[in-house]
Amino acid sequence: MTVRRRCSPAPGSLEGYAARFDDLFGRLAQRRGFREYLTGLLAPRDRNKTLTCLAGAEPVIGAQHPAVQRLQFFLSESTWDHEQVNARRVELLLADPATAPHAGGVLVVDDSGDRKDGTATAHVGNQWLGRYGKTDRGIVTVTTLWADERLYYPLHAVPYTPAHHFPKGKHDPDFRTKLQIAADLAVQARQSGVVFRAVAADCAYGDQDGFRADLRAAGLPFVMALKPHRGTWAYADQAYTPVDAARDLAWNSPEEPGDWTPAPRTFRDGHTQTWWAAEARLGWWGPDGTTRLVVATADPATLPEKATWYLATDLPRLGGPRAVDSPHPPADLAEIVWIYGIRHWIEQGYKQVKDELGWADFQARSDTAIRRHQTLVNCAFCFCWDAWLADRAPSQPAAPPPDPGARERGPAPGRPSAALCWPRTIREVRGWLVPWIMLRRCWRAWSNRPPPAELQALLDAVASGQPLYLYHLS
Repeated sequence: MTVRRRCSPAPGSLEGYAARFDDLFGRLAQRRGFREYLTGLLAPRDRNKTLTCLAGAEPVIGAQHPAVQRLQFFLSESTWDHEQVNARRVELLLADPATAPHAGGVLVVDDSGDRKDGTATAHVGNQWLGRYGKTDRGIVTVTTLWADERLYYPLHAVPYTPAHHFPKGKHDPDFRTKLQIAADLAVQARQSGVVFRAVAADCAYGDQDGFRADLRAAGLPFVMALKPHRGTWAYADQAYTPVDAARDLAWNSPEEPGDWTPAPRTFRDGHTQTWWAAEARLGWWGPDGTTRLVVATADPATLPEKATWYLATDLPRLGGPRAVDSPHPPADLAEIVWIYGIRHWIEQGYKQVKDELGWADFQARSDTAIRRHQTLVNCAFCFCWDAWLADRAPSQPAAPPPDPGARERGPAPGRPSAALCWPRTIREVRGWLVPWIMLRRCWRAWSNRPPPAELQALLDAVASGQPLYLYHLS
């Protein structure tokens, strides 16, 4: 058997992380490309993270540099399976007690669009781009993310292909809507071993009866937003929109809340805010029905538009008749509000993968290259958690999993007590990655000779993962 050739190591703890994927790459060039690509994604953004940026080449002029062409081949032509790489990344997350999902977490389903001009790029179409709040030409990717109140990470991502890319349009057997993709990804997450309390999504998914039915058929509980003025069938004297149903609830004052129950919310900066939650009746939705309508608001008297949620859930009510027959543990109103509040982590994740890691900066047109780029960005995102948590391993044994129905939630099992913050993790990684990149580049631009002993000692230190605090002003 041929001995596998050793690949040049990546700097710091990135080498240990990348080595866990080595068996998925059959060639030395692929293993080297994987390390170089992740290094470029994790480096600070001084321009769009195109292939010239990832390789450290001069913009535009350096497009034909051998290092750039190697990354281009690695991304578009080389024979490696991005699905296997993503599956390995998820396996690593599940195997590490610091990141393993628990039954009290939430699976967030959403889609995100980015502008792309032209017609030759795969998945491009004139479609709604939520990031820009308008319809424009771009690529939309459906994603799933696991999160609790302290940690979050992406699981799977699949680009949505508009109907005009298929010979028979929407009637083509290969065409799938975003709702179908999202339902498949939720099932795939569970099949991968990811556990969660419920699936959470915004009103773009919550308003779709078919999507909720697909999740119910798969045995996945959900908490999803509804549009305030979403109409449904009802008798003339009954509420027919969520807003009407909320206005029918009795409210006098915080001392006499009527139908409303306090639902305190605690935010990451430590401050708390008292919201109010209640169950409403809307058509066949009610407290004891298959689907419950929960209204959560900061002010039941006025129902402010930006601080009121209308939520549909199939989690049974505590003490209700469905609590015995339902396959899901019952949930009180405070937990339902908490579950949907976790959904906002996906917006934070989008900002980080787009603004810091260059999610939409690829210059490849093929479907394969786009999916590979997205997989590599997710690997770079999760490496930051891996590097941060590896240096802060918990000293206490893992606690038992939290009760899924409990309102008071503490740290997840095996997770350090220190507050987690992904921007801090990327800054710590860059504390050793930036000197390693820039000092080597500057010295090579200055001289062909080996660096002096002091500089070489510094390069060796940062290459081993020793960070430098770069914010001293003196």
